[in-house]
Amino acid sequence: MVGGAAMDEISRIKEAYARRAIYVGDRYSVFNVASLFIIQGLERALLRMLKDNDLTSLEGKRILEVGCGTGGVLRRFIQYGADPANLYGIDLLADRIERARYLSPNVDFRCGNAEQLPYDDESFDIVMQFTVFTSILDPRMKRNVAREMLRVLKRDGIILWYDYHMNNPRNPDVRGVGKREIQALFPDCSIDLRRVTLAPPLTRLLAPYSWLVCYLLEKIPLLCTHYLGVIRKRPG
Repeated sequence: MVGGAAMDEISRIKEAYARRAIYVGDRYSVFNVASLFIIQGLERALLRMLKDNDLTSLEGKRILEVGCGTGGVLRRFIQYGADPANLYGIDLLADRIERARYLSPNVDFRCGNAEQLPYDDESFDIVMQFTVFTSILDPRMKRNVAREMLRVLKRDGIILWYDYHMNNPRNPDVRGVGKREIQALFPDCSIDLRRVTLAPPLTRLLAPYSWLVCYLLEKIPLLCTHYLGVIRKRPG
């Protein structure tokens, strides 16, 4: 059962995304040059991370995305070689899941709360989240979701983490998740974090004029706003 405090946080998250949908426009469209730069930069970093962790072959890997939205990241993993029959996504927002099912009927999408994942213990090789934890302001919910991600992860599996490590002063509905908090959420785990993604406001300012400048600035960790990471259970 979900308690009153958890229901309040779920309602807050749903309302925040509803408000966001009104003004976001084409900000995250691939036809927006700044958005395209961010998407391609993340993809380069993600592929490098997978290669560094000996995951250049995804054949037979069972993969779950928590907060999957309309399934864009999971469809990317199909391009990387994953079998759609081994892909699973869960999201709070029913309209996003409906769209995901329409676009990818061969992927298992479910609408639900990631505090109670409907999957067996140690059933996934990869469990991932992309900008989910920054949208959760309630510490207890964060801990519950992290615990569930670990529960369904195989002993030799990995959690893929991509999220802001800093606050957005213009958006009170999100809160950055720093290294110490990530370590607290996933105790007794080995954690490899890398700073990626040039600060979006800077990218939106510069990308229409020079991708080269953005590419060079992206190499400066202090100008990057996200952590891309791999989290593993420690042996024992």
